[in-house]
Amino acid sequence: MSMKAKFTAFILAAVCIIGVASMSASADNSSKKEGKDIVDTAVAAGSFNTLVAAVKAAGLVETLKGDGPFTVFAPTDEAFAKLPAGTVEALLKDKAKLTRILTYHVVSGNVMAKDVVKLNGKSAKTVEGSSVSITVKGGKVMVDNANVVKTDIACSNGVIHVIDTVIIPK
Repeated sequence: MSMKAKFTAFILAAVCIIGVASMSASADNSSKKEGKDIVDTAVAAGSFNTLVAAVKAAGLVETLKGDGPFTVFAPTDEAFAKLPAGTVEALLKDKAKLTRILTYHVVSGNVMAKDVVKLNGKSAKTVEGSSVSITVKGGKVMVDNANVVKTDIACSNGVIHVIDTVIIPK
């Protein structure tokens, strides 16, 4: 498996960890939607290979298959390709840092695009613990420095919003 594929797998794994950590003890499982969970949806999309590979490598697949709900700002394979040379390799050697980055891409709950748009100029707390900034300009939504390029990919345990850049906590 290539280093890029391993990094993607670790990223997805971190996203899974974040999602599990953000689950509420009082979550109502009776409202669980039918269909594919976040992991199966990401696999089927074909544009999150790096993320899926990272999740598998970290052994976190079952976490993201949990009840949720999770809101995942999922970077595409192209987003990972934009990282500086050597970044993926370095993160693969620093599991704590990788986990921090991945959990920074997950927000607790099921936050749909109509709700994200209302957060213009505000922030949303991530499972990692710090917050991402939300900006809406000309109908375009940004999460930190990433453009949201596709929204509201409904999953049985949450929602995926596709972003074009890997976001990094401060």
